[in-house]
Amino acid sequence: MHELSIVMSIVETAEQKVREHHAQTVESIDLVIGDLSGVDRHALDFAWEAGVKDTVLQAAKRTIIQVPAKAKCLECDCEFQIKELFDVCPLCGEPLLQIIQGKELQIKSMVLN
Repeated sequence: MHELSIVMSIVETAEQKVREHHAQTVESIDLVIGDLSGVDRHALDFAWEAGVKDTVLQAAKRTIIQVPAKAKCLECDCEFQIKELFDVCPLCGEPLLQIIQGKELQIKSMVLN
């Protein structure tokens, strides 16, 4: 379960920001997670409970911004949503695509107090 290591990395970043800004805790945190990021939301929720216990994130309100996966066909330039990395262009059937969005995994913002 790599979700626990993701949570621990978020905790580490949050603790660093709290120290830098002479705060006490994190009030809220917004995470951006793309559909193709490889993060299992249920596993992340489970790991979050264990990972943030007794940290600056323990009482933080967590918001997850889910980013749908989009691709652009390298043949006809059609942009469309995809479910899998190997989806084909719905317009021309071309399998070669450029992923435009959906791999995101980042902290968008934190409110410290």
